[in-house]
Order: sequence, then C-alpha cells, then structure tokens
Amino acid sequence: MDWIARMKSNKKFGITAKIAGFFAVEILAVLLVYYWRVFYYLDARGVSALPLTGAVCTVTGALYLLAVGAFTLWKDLPRRAAICIFVCGLLVCFANPPLQTPDETSHFLRSWRMSEGCFVFDANNTYSEDVSRLVQSFPGAWTTAHTSQGIHPTEGEKAAPKTEPVQPVEQAADTWSTGEGWSTYNTKGYALKQFGENGPVTGVRDGFQRYFSVAPVEQLTGEPLNFAIFPYLATALGIALARLLGFGALGCFYAGRIANLLVYTLLCYMALKRLKRMRPIFLAVMLLPMSLYMAASYNYDAIVLGCYYVAATFFLQREWNNRDVAEFCAVFLVMNIIKPWLNLLWLAVLLFAPKKEWKAKLHPWQVAGLCLLGAVLTSRIVDWYGATFRYHYGTIGRQLGDTVDQMGQLKFVLSNPLRYIAVLVGTLYENDFYLGQLGVFGALDLPVPMVNLLSPFVLLLGAVLSVPKEKTCCAVRAAGLSAWGLVYLAGALTAMYITWTPVGMVRVVGFQARYLLPTFLVWGVAMAKGLSHCLTLRTEAKNAEAISLCACGGFAVFSTLLLFQHYFIGPVFTI
Repeated sequence: MDWIARMKSNKKFGITAKIAGFFAVEILAVLLVYYWRVFYYLDARGVSALPLTGAVCTVTGALYLLAVGAFTLWKDLPRRAAICIFVCGLLVCFANPPLQTPDETSHFLRSWRMSEGCFVFDANNTYSEDVSRLVQSFPGAWTTAHTSQGIHPTEGEKAAPKTEPVQPVEQAADTWSTGEGWSTYNTKGYALKQFGENGPVTGVRDGFQRYFSVAPVEQLTGEPLNFAIFPYLATALGIALARLLGFGALGCFYAGRIANLLVYTLLCYMALKRLKRMRPIFLAVMLLPMSLYMAASYNYDAIVLGCYYVAATFFLQREWNNRDVAEFCAVFLVMNIIKPWLNLLWLAVLLFAPKKEWKAKLHPWQVAGLCLLGAVLTSRIVDWYGATFRYHYGTIGRQLGDTVDQMGQLKFVLSNPLRYIAVLVGTLYENDFYLGQLGVFGALDLPVPMVNLLSPFVLLLGAVLSVPKEKTCCAVRAAGLSAWGLVYLAGALTAMYITWTPVGMVRVVGFQARYLLPTFLVWGVAMAKGLSHCLTLRTEAKNAEAISLCACGGFAVFSTLLLFQHYFIGPVFTI
C-alpha cells in the first residue's frame, strides 16, 4: 500500500489523473448521447445531435469540475457530502418534470398562495393564468393506469392513410420496429400519457409546448384541499424570491423545489456532523434516488426525511448534554407537526441513551414527557388553524368516499388481529418487501427497473462499509434497533390501512417505499453492528466514508440519468 500513498503525495500524478478523469467523463457523455440517438431514434424525431451532445458534455464536465473542486477545498466529510447531496438533488430537480412527484400540485399551489402573503384558505380564490397554465400543462401521472401499445403509421403512411381501422396488437415490441410504413410501440415504463380512452398519446415535451404556447386558459385553477402552512415555508420563500426576480410560474416552480432541497441538504449536513461513526449507511440512505427524488420536490417529505436522518443519529448517541436534548426536541416537534402520531415512535430513541453518560439537566423521562406534550399541543394547534381559517369550502366529504371509514377500520383491526397480521404479511410479500420498489417514481408510478434492482445493494454496501473495527455490538442493542424498525414498519402500514384502505380489504392501499426509509436506515445500522462480530474492514474509517460517498453519489447521478431518459428521451408514439 506504500505505492498508493506515494501516488497520493505526488502532485504531478494528481493533476494528470484529474485531467484524464475529465476526458474520460466527456467520452462517456458522447457515448451516452450516441446511445440515445441509436436506441431512441433521436435523429428520426428531429433532435439535433450536436446541440444535445454539447449540452450533455457541458453538464457532465461542470459536475466533474465541481466535484474535484469540492474534494480539493473541503477535507471533512459532512461538507463534501452536503455538496454532493445538493448537486445530485439539483440534477433530479430538473430531470423530474413539473408536478410529477406525489401530491406535488397541491403542495405547489399552497406554496404559491403563501408566497403572495396569504395564509388563509379560501375556496373562492383562483390562481393566475400563468399558474393555471402550468398546472393544466402537466396534469401528473404520465404513466397512468394503463400502458399504451399498438401500431401507428410512420410519416410516409400518414400521407396516404389506410381505410381500415388500426387494430391494437397483443404483443407489441418494447422498442420500435418499423416496416411497410407502420410501427409498433409500447409505452411501458416511459413517460407517456393518453388523455381519455381514445385520446392522443402525449409526452412531457407536449406539456412544455402547451405551457410556452401561451394559449388562453379556459378555466382558472382553484384552491386545493390543503390546509397546512408550516411545511411550505421554505418553498413559499423560494417562490417569493423568484417572483421578485421576475420569473414566471415555471421558473418559480423550480425555485421552490431548490428551496426544499436546500433544507434537506442542511438537515443531512447536521446529521453527518453529529455522527462519529456509521456514516456510510447514512450516506447511502441520504443519496438514495428515492430520497433525492422527494427532496427535490414540493412534497413535505423532503423536510420529514431530513428530520428522520437527524433523529436516527440519536440512536448512536453515547453522551447526552443539554444541546443534544434541545436538538432532539426541535427535530421531534418538526416531524410531528408535519406528520403527527406515527412519529411519536421516535421517543424510543431515549430508551437507547446510556444512563451513565447522561449529562443533561432533564432526565430522559422528563424529555419524553415534554416532547409528547409539545407534539400533542402543536398538532392540535395546526388542526385548529386549518379548521378555523378556511372559508367557502362547505362540507368536505371523505377523500376516498364512504368505503374508507377510519373508525370502522380501526374496530376491524382490533377485532381481527390475526387476519390483520396476514394482511400485513401479504402486502409486504406482494411488494417485494418494498426493497424492490426504491426505483418507483411518479405520481402514479414510473418504475425504473435498474434503480429498483441496484438500490438494495447500495444500502447493503453502506451497511458493510459502516462495520466498526471494534466489536462494539451489544446483542440487546442490535435487537432493540431491529425491533424498533419492525414496529415502525407495522405502524406505517397500519396508518395507511386505517386512513386510506376500504374496511376489511385484504391488502394495504397507497403504501410506498419512501415511507420505510427510516426502517431501512435503522436496520442498516443494526446490520453493521452485527457484522462487526464476523467481518473486519481493513480500510480506515475515512477511506470507507470516501468510498461510500463516491459510490452512492455515482449511483445517484446514474439513476438521475435513467430518470431523465425515461421522461425526456424515451419512446414517443411517432417517429
């Protein structure tokens, strides 16, 4: 290993390696564009090769230089990781089209209203033409309930159309196959949307064309059924700043996403700064494509996930002082203001605090009592505010109709516990324990199979790189972490079963993999502790952290490319 140390200390070698890396990245960018041109028929679709190649090379080159500069200027991991998280999130921000993240339209409209200084909820209010055009141009769920497939005429055949109606094919090709003026197509897994049963098939490009066409809006968009304020303070501020600079609705939309991403980045930095060990598994979860996808959106899960990662550091806290107590209470309250009740489970962190090293003035049970009281009071205040300052909404019915009855479902669960356990097990089995769905994006799901496949291995790599050299694992502590993760999993599933699932249904409806990110993180920590008894890493902790940052950051960039490819490059229904 001496030759590696000598190479690192050799400045000429370092400069040569950086230059070689730059050219390697640019060559890969050129090959990527060539692959797009060949596999997705970009030339036949009228996309100029030279501008696209130049744009991709410019972006990849800038990212490479930024990464090299950050690693040269900052030696500490939290700063390097924060830069990596923000840059990767920024890529996701623009690779993901507007209003495609779950519930993003509602979050955006509420944020926009707050940016105007309005903090009440009035159903009679409408939004401007620019905002309404943006919302109507990107209706969400580009991959809706069905997959469009069939045959369409090529340009030559369109000039002389057949008199016979076009019949759909049962087994359409995954890619295009042309012949005799006709082509088969299959939109599975790509961002195409069909309006109505026999309507036109459109893509994201059509959404941008509709927005920039400045066509008159037939009906202005009204207020959403969203009565929250606190989760949208950051996004509202981002929109307000963009409006001051003269941006339109689309520019303001991206400004709000970036503001949310900044909050997520700061929370991740805070979590990594607190950690002295186990950083690789935290990096793996923070840089997971699913985490970045939510962070670079208007969804308030961006803030909640960041708070989860900070709260999870307290599982590893050995010595508690007054500052630690204050930080935990603040994070705990923020989580419970945005998503109450389920996040009360984070009070279990205090059970893992060593009594011998507790140096705070308040005892753990006193901290737990204050946190519980604060969470209940703040959640009640939020509910009161949302109910008091809403006007002209009338009677708001159940969101999913009469089939969903919370009290009826709760009674059903309590009276049929064994059957409900079978429902939980069956739901986990049908969904690959949600480990195989960490690459599912979109409002109604746009799966990227490669991200689904590789995400669990990235989490496993983070857990392995977090294995401490010393055998610090206490069997009781590892079992406690695993049990907490299991309880959180069951609690999250139960919450969705009670609030979103028809009474007595044999599976949980509406549950998504992002809800289990805290469970995967805590289980990764428990796995690392357990592996310390049978696995010894020869590399130093700093090297393991650097490997984790490079691997997870690289996977995030790769996943973003695939996301961009599925939304902007993938098949369209004519060539």
